[in-house]
Amino acid sequence: MALILLILGPVLAACMAYAVPSNRLRPYVLPFVGVVHAGATVNAVAQEYAPVGDEWMMLDPLGKILLLSVSGLFLCCSFYAPGYLRFRNERSNRNFVACLLILVAMMSLVAYAQHLGVLWVAVEATTLAAAPLIHFRYTPKAIEATWKYLIVCSVGIALALLGLYFLAYSTLTAGDAPKLVLSDLVRSAHNFSAPWLRAAFLTLLVGYGTKMGLAPMHTWKPDAYGEAPGLVGAMLAGGLTSCAFVAILRVSMILVAAGQAAMVSRAWIILGVSSMALAAAFLARQRDFKRMLAYSSVEQMGILAIGAGLGGLGLFGALLHMLNNALAKGVMFLSSGNIHRAYDSKSSADVRGAMSRVPLSGGLFLVGFFAVAGSPPFGPFVSVITILQAAMTQYRYGIAAAYLLLLFLVFAGMGKTVVAVVMGGADDSPSKRDYRDNAGTVVPIVVLLTFVLVLGVHLPETLRTILYQAVDYVQVMP
Repeated sequence: MALILLILGPVLAACMAYAVPSNRLRPYVLPFVGVVHAGATVNAVAQEYAPVGDEWMMLDPLGKILLLSVSGLFLCCSFYAPGYLRFRNERSNRNFVACLLILVAMMSLVAYAQHLGVLWVAVEATTLAAAPLIHFRYTPKAIEATWKYLIVCSVGIALALLGLYFLAYSTLTAGDAPKLVLSDLVRSAHNFSAPWLRAAFLTLLVGYGTKMGLAPMHTWKPDAYGEAPGLVGAMLAGGLTSCAFVAILRVSMILVAAGQAAMVSRAWIILGVSSMALAAAFLARQRDFKRMLAYSSVEQMGILAIGAGLGGLGLFGALLHMLNNALAKGVMFLSSGNIHRAYDSKSSADVRGAMSRVPLSGGLFLVGFFAVAGSPPFGPFVSVITILQAAMTQYRYGIAAAYLLLLFLVFAGMGKTVVAVVMGGADDSPSKRDYRDNAGTVVPIVVLLTFVLVLGVHLPETLRTILYQAVDYVQVMP
């Protein structure tokens, strides 16, 4: 029943929303689906994980963390959407609502998929569902960003498909029939051809790493995040990238079972440090606050990669950070969307004194920055420190030093832009739009921030247990 509500439910709701003739009533399908999806997620996560044979669809501990991230973020975005779309009445929201529902359905499918072919189809479907959302504003820059997103991510997903062929061929060299069910691959991995297995991993890492936005495969992010509506940016940064991360972790499980853990660890850490370094460089002089969030997302993906590469406690921190990042990015993107509407600009040269014009959104944007940057007492602080602790306990002081330095540089770069936007000289010029804060576009952000704060103050024992189960399940040990 949970599987039907989480995957088929949003798809059927998308068809229903597409048939609704009223542009004003159609967006209210989203919060209804958001509540149902959240309830089904709680029910599914509460079920005890018990592997049963070579099933194609099953919610493992790793999928539970992903499903919690996606469902919690979508729930708040779904309540935000009607207020946002009310300011966009000049165009039909039929495609927007339908594609957003299909997007969350495919993200849920990624959480359940145990067959790597089904996983690939689900990740590819998220690409197609997100494209109409990015160019919703129909500006030339938005259309350009959409094409760039489609082209770059299509190349990445094609490489991932090539990696699946390599993986299947590695099973043939062992005399097995080519199977792509995860449990079967992990069980037989020690018999596979090591060269073909390594080639498969590297190709899949680059392919899914493109969707995840790891450097240097991140090139679609600044344009897509910069031109997409705020709630779409939130779903991309907190949901889509998490799906790609989980896909790579599942492939990593096969390599670890085949005795290639050292290679997996090195690849994760190299890409992680590179992503954080690139983000720090581009954030130093960034004036577009939505593109700033894109490079922040590149940095966050680097943090996840370093944690996964460290394994053990580091992987625990990475999985917790995946959840924290999804919620905190929701705060940043939704509040930045409100500020963008109030000023009709994304440049810190034009947007100044946001806390005067839209005090609630400006304040939430500032607090969200401290959360995303890993400041106490918010959830990301706990996960960031956990990954640092893992590096120190493994005596990998070089990684720990680079990690700390890059965190500081990113904080400084983002802080300069954020302070200019929210605390800069008051802008008394009339806004090109009459947007002001209201309950519909502020309360969902407050709820997200509350979740982030709770995870920083107290990690629920149930969630802690699921995280430990996921670490044992993946076992990415250096």
